[in-house]
Amino acid sequence: MKRPRSLRILAVAAVLLGGIVACGDSSEKTTQESTSSSSSNAFPMTIEHALGKTTIQKKPARVATVNWANHEAPLALGVVPVGMAAANFGDDDGDGLLPWVEERLKELNAKTPVLFDETDGIDFEAVADTKPDVILAAYSGLTKQDYDTLSEIAPVVAYPKAAWATPWREIIRMNSKAIGLADEGERLIADIEGDIRTVVAKYPQLKGKSAMFMTHVDPNDVSQVGFYTTHDTRTLFFEDLGLKIPGSIAEASKGTDKFALTRSAEQSDLFNDVDIITGYGDEKGELLAKLRKDPLLSKIPAVQRGSVYLLPDSKPLGTAANPTPLSISWVLEDYVKALAEAAEKVK
Repeated sequence: MKRPRSLRILAVAAVLLGGIVACGDSSEKTTQESTSSSSSNAFPMTIEHALGKTTIQKKPARVATVNWANHEAPLALGVVPVGMAAANFGDDDGDGLLPWVEERLKELNAKTPVLFDETDGIDFEAVADTKPDVILAAYSGLTKQDYDTLSEIAPVVAYPKAAWATPWREIIRMNSKAIGLADEGERLIADIEGDIRTVVAKYPQLKGKSAMFMTHVDPNDVSQVGFYTTHDTRTLFFEDLGLKIPGSIAEASKGTDKFALTRSAEQSDLFNDVDIITGYGDEKGELLAKLRKDPLLSKIPAVQRGSVYLLPDSKPLGTAANPTPLSISWVLEDYVKALAEAAEKVK
């Protein structure tokens, strides 16, 4: 699915305002500094986050990002990172890029940045080799040691409260502020919100339904069911779609900062107040079949009535259920339509 034209128009406008930071290979391109007063007057700036305070002395000319999706906010605003994490989940063609990122790079006529292989953690040497002026990680799982090591390379913008728990709006706000494009970031948020409203309005059956997002469950072992808490962006995104968080999930999320929890199959009655279950499945439908046959899990009301939609976890659609600046509008229609079909089975 292509992104709505409104998002592409915004991105082009941002290029004119902010210029493009580009360096996909060893060659360097001169950065066009923003002429907007908001950018020129923003520095030096200090950004507070969960791991400390970061001061950025001047508008960054070379932007690097680590961990999941932090490159998407600058890309949406026309800034191409010098280096970013390679996609290690949902990459449909093995090139290290998710389709909405690949599409955006083509729109900007930009080469692929240096891709950091984070299979075994952050590649600090590779990050250092890109000589960044700032490292964006507003949505990440940085440890204090990771943060300290990266800070020896360049100023680092870490997550605001907890690891892997930064909502998509805050990802945009923190990362756009750090590169001197805070106003443009707010316009990007408004544009995405408009896309969401347009799509959700087509599916009134979603309104007020409760939804739960399951974590990865092994079809060969359904003795436990994992779910994302209210600290995770997948769960929070339900509220953007007119859905609500079940009381059971909200209650279980209290007193913990974990983004995911598990319950044994014997405790499956916990999910009796869930209207719609979504999560990660498999292309062959083995997991859903196991849920329906299991003597305990089959008694969950959502499973009984079939109001379950499992995303293909190896495909971009499964990846995009975790809302990020570029993926939301790219996948929104497909995701919302599938949830609405599940909602229609709720009586």
